[in-house]
Amino acid sequence: MHIRSLLLLLFTGCCFISCKNDFLERYPQSDISPQQFFNTEKDLELYTNSFYASLPGENIFTADFSSDNVNVSAIDEVVTGRRRVFTDAASAGWTWTALYNINYFLEQYNKASIPAEAKNHYAGVARFFRAWFYFDKLKRFGDVPWYSKSLNAGSPELYRARDPRSLIMDSIKADLDFAAANLRTAKTPARINKWTALSLKSTVCLFEGTFRKYHPEFGLTGSANTLLQEAADAAGAVMKSGQYKLATGDANTVYLNLFSAQTPNANEFILSRLYGLAVNKSHAANQIFTSPTRGNPGLTKSLIDSYLMKDGTPFSAAPGSATMPFWEEVVNRDPRLAQTIRTPGYRRIGAAVNLVPDYANAFTGYQNIKFVSTPDQDAAAYTPLPVIRFAEVLLNYAEAMAELNKLTQAEADRSINLLRARVNMPALTVSGLTADPFLLAQYRHTTDPVVLEVRRERRVELAMEGFRFNDLMRWKEGHLLAEVFYGAYYPAKGTYDLDGDGKNDVAVVDVKPSPSTPGIQYFVLQPDKALSEGDKGKIVVHSKVTKTFDEDRDYLYPLPLSELLLNPQLKQNNKWPEQ
Repeated sequence: MHIRSLLLLLFTGCCFISCKNDFLERYPQSDISPQQFFNTEKDLELYTNSFYASLPGENIFTADFSSDNVNVSAIDEVVTGRRRVFTDAASAGWTWTALYNINYFLEQYNKASIPAEAKNHYAGVARFFRAWFYFDKLKRFGDVPWYSKSLNAGSPELYRARDPRSLIMDSIKADLDFAAANLRTAKTPARINKWTALSLKSTVCLFEGTFRKYHPEFGLTGSANTLLQEAADAAGAVMKSGQYKLATGDANTVYLNLFSAQTPNANEFILSRLYGLAVNKSHAANQIFTSPTRGNPGLTKSLIDSYLMKDGTPFSAAPGSATMPFWEEVVNRDPRLAQTIRTPGYRRIGAAVNLVPDYANAFTGYQNIKFVSTPDQDAAAYTPLPVIRFAEVLLNYAEAMAELNKLTQAEADRSINLLRARVNMPALTVSGLTADPFLLAQYRHTTDPVVLEVRRERRVELAMEGFRFNDLMRWKEGHLLAEVFYGAYYPAKGTYDLDGDGKNDVAVVDVKPSPSTPGIQYFVLQPDKALSEGDKGKIVVHSKVTKTFDEDRDYLYPLPLSELLLNPQLKQNNKWPEQ
C-alpha cells in the first residue's frame, strides 16, 4: 500500500475525502464519525456516489493511443517499449486510497437502520467498485496484495507479500457475484445495477480466461476454460434478461449517432459517464479529433484493413488491396468504417460542408470521427461516454464461446451477427470458414478461423473505446505494438483529390513549397516522416523510431521502487529493475 497516502488520509481524519460536497457541508471533516453518518439510505447513497469517480472518462477514447489502433505525434512509451520504472507510487499506478474508502464503507454500512434489501444493494455497489479497482490492478501488475478491510498506518498487513493472481481473481468474482445477487435491477445508464455487475463479470472472466490460456508461463492454463465458461454464462444472463438491446436506425448512421448523441442510449449503454451543464462536466473529444494541437491521433492502416468489404469478404482478398489509395480503399466497405473515419462525402454533424481528412490532425490520413459531436461543442463536449455497452457483452459472449469451441451458428446469430445485422453486413457463417491470411499474420497464437473473425469484429466494433491494448496483452500479441504503424498508401509523391470532387486536397511533399497553393494541405515528409517504399507507399509517421516489445517483461508493469524499499516482502515483476 502507498503508506504516505494512507497516513495523510488517516491523519486528516477524512475517510470520506471523496464524498459529495453536500455531505461535507452537513458535517465538517473534523466532526465526521460513523455515529453521525451511515444512519439512513440517503447516507449510504451519498457515500457510494463517490465511487463513480473511479470510472474511466476521457481515457475511454484516448486509451487506444497506447495500441496498434492509433498513431500519435508524440509516440507513447508503452508503444515504443520504453516504459519507465517510477519511484513514486502515484506515477506507477500503485495507489490504494480508493480501496480504503470502499473497505471503510463495507465496515460501516450495517449501522444504518434501514431494510436489509437496501443495505445489501449499497454493499453490492461497494463490492462492484472493489472488483473494478482490483481488476485494474490485476491487469497492470498481476499479483497484488488483497485487502478486504481498511487498515491503519501501522497495520502489519501493509508490509506483506503480494497475493497470487488466482486469489485476486477468485476475490473479484466473489465481489461481483455478491453484487449481481444484491444490486437492484432498475436501469439508469449512469448507475450500476444487477446487469452491470454481470456485464463486468463477463469482461473480467474473459480477460483472465484468455490470459491464462495464452500465457502458459504463469502456470494457470488448467483453469482457463472454467473462466471462459463463466464469462459466457455472465454475458448470456445479460442477453437472456432482455433488458438491453442494440441501438437501431439507418445502417449508414446508427453507429455514428450512438457516440454523438447528447444523451446515452438507454437500450445499449449499460453504464456510461455523463457530461453536460447539469453535472458541470465536459470532455475534449472534439478538440482531440479535430484540432492540430492535441496529439494528432491518426488511425492505423492495420485497423482500417480489418474492416470487411460490404459483401462480407476480407479486404485483403480484394485485388490490388495492398496498393489501393485512400479514395479507393474506403469504397464498398463495412458501413462502420465511414462512421469511424472521415471518408469521401463526410459531413460533420451540424455542419453544412463536406470535409476531407485533415492531415494536420491525423498524420496517418485516417481521421477519427467517433465521439465527435457538433462544432458548437469544440471547446467543451457534452456527449455521454460508454463505460459498458451491450455490444461489448455480445462480443464477450461470442469470444468466450469461440475459445471454448462452442460458437455454433445459432450462438453466433444471437451475438456477433446482431452487430453485423445492425449495419446490414452479411452474417458470420461458422461452418466452412477459412482463416483470413491478414489475421493469421497478426495473431501468432491461434489459427482458429472463428476465433480470428471474432477478434476482427471486436476490433472494429470497439475501435477507439479503449479495449485494444488489454486485448493484445491477454492474447499475448504484444509484438504488434512493435510493428511499424502505417498510414494511407500513396502511389507517388504529388497532389491528390481525396474525395473525387475535382479539387485537389492534399500534396505529399518532401518540403513545403513557397509559395504554397491555397486550399491544399501539405503533408511534409522531411525530416522524420516517410513513404514506406521511398517515393511511394504507405505513410510512416515515425520513420526514425525503433520500437521493441519484451515478451518476458512487458505484459506486466513494474512496481514503484519506493514501495520495494518500504516493503521488502514485495518482489518486482519479471525483468524490471528492483532499484
